Amino acid sequence: MSLEEYKGVWVFLEHRDGQIVPVSLELLGAGRQLADKRGVPLAGILIGDRVRPLCETAFQYGADQVYLYDDPIFADYRTESYMRAVIACVQKHKPETILYGATSTGKDLASAVATDLETGLTADTTMLDVEQETGLLQASRPAFGGNIMATILCKKHRPQMATVRPKVMKALPPDPERRGEIIAESLPLREQDIRTKVLKIIRETQSKVRLDEADIIVAGGKGLGSKEGFQLMHRFAEAIGATVGASRDAVEAGWIDHAHQVGQTGVTVTPKIYFAIGISGAIQHLVGMQNSGLIIAINKDPQAPIFQSCHYGIVGDAFEIVPLLIEAFQSAVGKEVQYGGNI
Repeated sequence: MSLEEYKGVWVFLEHRDGQIVPVSLELLGAGRQLADKRGVPLAGILIGDRVRPLCETAFQYGADQVYLYDDPIFADYRTESYMRAVIACVQKHKPETILYGATSTGKDLASAVATDLETGLTADTTMLDVEQETGLLQASRPAFGGNIMATILCKKHRPQMATVRPKVMKALPPDPERRGEIIAESLPLREQDIRTKVLKIIRETQSKVRLDEADIIVAGGKGLGSKEGFQLMHRFAEAIGATVGASRDAVEAGWIDHAHQVGQTGVTVTPKIYFAIGISGAIQHLVGMQNSGLIIAINKDPQAPIFQSCHYGIVGDAFEIVPLLIEAFQSAVGKEVQYGGNI
């Protein structure tokens, strides 16, 4: 393999219900920066049935080209059919880097492609950069339980690949005037060649906890001491119209369900306001909320790492400070909020 043959940055364009999913648009923003640094095109690879109109969305969000597989055989995601399309396109056009969203589809596809192409794959990446001269992708992610950040390199194989968690990168503002090149591809693939069949798609009932869509999050950690102490977060959230979040320690202690967990093994969030209460600020948690618009930390320990990552910090006892905040907010809106049970 000659590494010099491989040029360009690609993004796998995942789509659902006739729309490109947000993480793919975010990756076009990240990919645009990598491609510009290298002086190479940014391309999307789009696979599906009757998805050609989505190419225009990709161009608006930064893509120069889209490699398009548009065929009824790709109507539903199946590992084998999508993998064959990606591999055929890679072998034909030789991209240097491919980015996938760290969704169930993206992770499944990326691992299958990496195995067949015998190349490297960095999972759950939170930071991306590239060496301008060599094109070596620098994919960074938390390691050893979130205690350190590791930068992973793929020096001897191409393409370099990474999955990136939703909400970590920023999408570019769409430009409706932007245009690009559609490169139509095809694959001589028959239904009988695919071992899996989609019989029925059953939509899961959506959880009422939507941390990734919340504008305000009140997150509690082990500093709250107990399940009873954690109820203060519910009271505070109800008073200000927020969603309750939690650190891994609080979830593992059984104080709240895993659906509320923010961090590397939970949900990545980007609210307008994030309250970190009784949370020390381990890397595992920080990677899940560091892109919040405004971070406010409350902790008794003045040396807590969270104070290095917040915009405003209050050193003190949460059980003294939070009730004062609740009272202040209630006074501001001219009403009292009664807490009536579990949320």
